[in-house]
Amino acid sequence: MTDTYTGPINVEDIDDDVNASTADLDRRADEILAEGRTFGVRPLRQAIREDAAQARDWGMTRRERLRDAVEAEPVKATLYALGIGVVIGLLAAR
Repeated sequence: MTDTYTGPINVEDIDDDVNASTADLDRRADEILAEGRTFGVRPLRQAIREDAAQARDWGMTRRERLRDAVEAEPVKATLYALGIGVVIGLLAAR
């Protein structure tokens, strides 16, 4: 069992060295935030817009490739779609 010290507390006994480095880091972080430096981090709205544009471009490219493939071989594309539909139907019936 551990014994808890219940005697008088002397202010000089408190060790502030452990908290000094934390306080210094907090102070430095506040200075960086106050200066407004972002270290290359994009604002959230800009990041979302750029990612949405990339997703839209990827989707358009895929759509064009799919359309070209279906126009080139419509029977093959129809059979693939039919096969995928049958598999999904079988899985849904379980």
